[in-house]
Amino acid sequence: MNVLVIGTGYVGLPHSAILAERGHKVWAYDIDEDRINDYKSGLKENIERHVNEPELAETIEAHIHKTLFFTTDISSIINNVDVIFMCVNTPPLKGGDTDLSFYRDAAANIANLLSQTQRTQRVLIVNKSTVPIGTARLLQSILAKYDVPNVGVASNPEFLAQGKAIEGSRRPDRIVVGADTEDDFAILQNLYGVYVNHVRIRYIETTPETAEAIKYVGNTLLLTYVSFWNGVGAKLAETFDNIDMEDLRLGVTSDERISKWGAYVSNGAGGSCLGKDIRSLIYQLKQTNNDTNLLQAVYHINEHQKKYLVERAIYEADFKFGNKVVSVLGLTYKKQTNDMRDSASLIAIDALLACGVSSIQAYDPLANDIAESYWFSHQKNPLYSKIKYFDSAEEAIFGTDVIFISTDWEEFRSLSSVIKKVAPPPMLIIDGRRMIQDYKKLIEDGYSYLPVGGKFKA
Repeated sequence: MNVLVIGTGYVGLPHSAILAERGHKVWAYDIDEDRINDYKSGLKENIERHVNEPELAETIEAHIHKTLFFTTDISSIINNVDVIFMCVNTPPLKGGDTDLSFYRDAAANIANLLSQTQRTQRVLIVNKSTVPIGTARLLQSILAKYDVPNVGVASNPEFLAQGKAIEGSRRPDRIVVGADTEDDFAILQNLYGVYVNHVRIRYIETTPETAEAIKYVGNTLLLTYVSFWNGVGAKLAETFDNIDMEDLRLGVTSDERISKWGAYVSNGAGGSCLGKDIRSLIYQLKQTNNDTNLLQAVYHINEHQKKYLVERAIYEADFKFGNKVVSVLGLTYKKQTNDMRDSASLIAIDALLACGVSSIQAYDPLANDIAESYWFSHQKNPLYSKIKYFDSAEEAIFGTDVIFISTDWEEFRSLSSVIKKVAPPPMLIIDGRRMIQDYKKLIEDGYSYLPVGGKFKA
């Protein structure tokens, strides 16, 4: 099939690459000319400057100029496409509502172009971005305003985990499509043919509104698991003597009825989806006068988790951050991605700066450049000039008073030897991901250790 993908970020780019891999002819469109030129080059370093996902650059390289094309102009393409995927940015607004301005602009542009074509075959426009319930109907109203003929609308939410986007696209656990007519279902069955009637993958056809709701409920439930373990499991292990966090988790999740996913403790979940989606769902339910106390509690637990380790260091370890040098290891919201959106590190660094640290020595395997650009764009706060960036954990640790592990990069599991090499005691180690397994040896050598899901030890 001929496919047009609008938007080439963390959703649109992997989706384009996998559709091209399946043999569809895909045009990936973006208004960002520099981004498109980097993609057109097919070079790994250029692609990963924008979206860093395992196997993504290699997949693009294998299919670019064959079944995958990048463009900033869709006027000559749109007359011949069968399916158009909307993968545009839908950021949160301050009150929790979703900013649909980019979406509306893209929809109006597509509707205008389609209204001027001499098409005879049906075209299906599919919402891939996470959008509020009812957005498919909004899209229909925009298309009607432009009198676009022979067009359908569908919802096909993405469920990809960053760091595993290519793997998840090749072997998804389910495909959810919401549409109104058999003709539109047939188009998506043709597009996703390999997954229809699959023995393992669930192919679910439903209404557009149900498909939109599935994404919100799913992400909200995931964040509820995370907040439960941080708000209950971690607090028990941090408060009562002789509670082992790992044994607690194992014992509880040995019950087959209880999810093993989310049964970990951390300094808070981040990323572009979980926090944004629960805030949007709270907003949508409030607009219909529904109670949102549970959802608000889940959200606030997660947000508090992002800064509470700094608070614990003050009142539990009696640590004074004033004029101290702090090493922050990990800036992305999770390993295997360069995405810093809603990362716990952003909140932790703000909290550390507010405590009067003299400087922050930051390191992330993938996100140093993105982090530097982020804080440079927020130069109105002079405190951000205290953040320095280093090319390795060893360099970032050298000369510091505190180590704060914020992201679960695998290399941090072997951090003990690096710490002993360049950062002699006394030193406080704040472990927001429970990465250091041999912390007892560090304590014996004179270090102090403050983990999430465990008591302070010195």
